[in-house]
Amino acid sequence: MWKLLSRSLAIGMVMLAALAAVPARAADEPAAFIQNLGDRAIQILQNKQLGQKDREAQFSKLFTEGFDVAEIGKFVLGRYWNVATPDQQQQYIKLFGTYVVAVYANRFSQYSGEKFTVTASQPTPDGASVPSQILRPNGGPPINIVWKIAKENGGYKIRDVVAENLSMAVTQRAEFSSVVERGGGGAAGVDALNNTLKQKIAANGG
Repeated sequence: MWKLLSRSLAIGMVMLAALAAVPARAADEPAAFIQNLGDRAIQILQNKQLGQKDREAQFSKLFTEGFDVAEIGKFVLGRYWNVATPDQQQQYIKLFGTYVVAVYANRFSQYSGEKFTVTASQPTPDGASVPSQILRPNGGPPINIVWKIAKENGGYKIRDVVAENLSMAVTQRAEFSSVVERGGGGAAGVDALNNTLKQKIAANGG
């Protein structure tokens, strides 16, 4: 499942980079928001002068600005958020963001210039969904990605990435819950999750 999670996260960020090539309708603010992130992501991708640490630092800034890290992190931890101590919660949110950035940075080389399309966003009660599609160069079936966006403080934040009906947040929630349960549940299980995230970050060069 860790491999499945990493792959779904990587697909999401690679798609975000590719969206830079797709013009968003000026009046479609959610689509324009996604394109803006894509423009910046692909600049990082194409900058061959960046080392691994510099790339991770820029991805971290992009991720923090574009994704609602705290809300996604809380959702992923689920019921265990309320049993975690304030110190554990703070450490977890920091590790969660660092882990996702490390995975994205390490797998960003998967982008190879495929073509993408973005259709008009669809309103939701708290924001919008932005459908997008990756067109494979070998003629294989396209990959569908939906960006779940919430409106916050006059702007937007990504709350979830759904790749071929596979939710990033839901996938992580199931995976993290399993780690917490194996660690004994409760505060002890949260400690086990935080330690696991540290190991995953180190394995991805973080």
